[in-house]
Amino acid sequence: MPTIERAIRIHTPGGPEVLRLEEVPVGMPGPGEVRIRHHACGLNFIDVYYRSGLYPLDMPAGIGMEGAGIVEAVGEGVAHLQPGDRAAYACQPPGAYSTARVLPAKNVVRLPDEIDYDTGAAMMLKGLTVQYLLRQTQPRGGLLPGDFVLFHAAAGGVGLIACQWARAMGLKLIGTAGSPEKCALALLNGAAHVIDYRREDFVARVADITGGQGVKVVYDSVGNDTFAGSLQCLRPFGLLAVFGSSSGPVPPFSLQMLAAKSLYVSRPTLFTHLASREATQEMADDLFGMVARGAVTIPVERRYPLADAARAHQDLEARLTTGCSVLIP
Repeated sequence: MPTIERAIRIHTPGGPEVLRLEEVPVGMPGPGEVRIRHHACGLNFIDVYYRSGLYPLDMPAGIGMEGAGIVEAVGEGVAHLQPGDRAAYACQPPGAYSTARVLPAKNVVRLPDEIDYDTGAAMMLKGLTVQYLLRQTQPRGGLLPGDFVLFHAAAGGVGLIACQWARAMGLKLIGTAGSPEKCALALLNGAAHVIDYRREDFVARVADITGGQGVKVVYDSVGNDTFAGSLQCLRPFGLLAVFGSSSGPVPPFSLQMLAAKSLYVSRPTLFTHLASREATQEMADDLFGMVARGAVTIPVERRYPLADAARAHQDLEARLTTGCSVLIP
């Protein structure tokens, strides 16, 4: 029997003002699906891309891609979850900004008892993104202790997790951020070096830090504004992994830009890595293990009521947030 739940919906692309709190019917899960009642919903910059229309959606649409709560029901063929389980997920299609929802079960995993719901909701999309970047999106020869990597937006939700994870791997992470306070936060979380890109030329600073050799890999969620500079920071055979576009998408470019140093460019996405239940579980186990042994902590800095989703988006786009933020239904 469907129940009436509250959810943030969008009817047309636009600014934060298009986010509407509405009542929607939520039914029971079908084959391969699960119904979850949320205790917390994650907030991510990718939500802005969907809201603005950069990533198109069929309208009207839900929004939000990660959450944590209690399993209320499972559909036919779902064997790894049962009603009453504590669970967390990062998944498509969007729809996490809600009190309850039905979603594909393959991307839902049991949440360990020692991890609270706010942390679970904040860690899945960001933590699994760091997992696939640092563990699976690697340059030729892999990443070894002592290697330099450059990570843009190091004081954001993904960046702070990456700083800690890289430190645990023995990597020398060079982080960029937009203020002295954010740079200090990245250092506190494990960055070996930080660059305030508003005051410093990050290309020149990376050259200074690495003795002119450059880094093995650049992890870039900024896109348009940093793309050319990121390429300049790479050593020969280096890899540029563009996994976001907070400043706008990377424009078309000539492959000749890569020729001088035989560079590689990749545009990886989380959900190609989460294509199966087995892959999702393996990646989640790695993330949960890092958190359980204290190598990574998840900084939940802001909590907003579900009804205040528009304000949360305003803060996110104004770069007022650090670490992770969640919506509370």
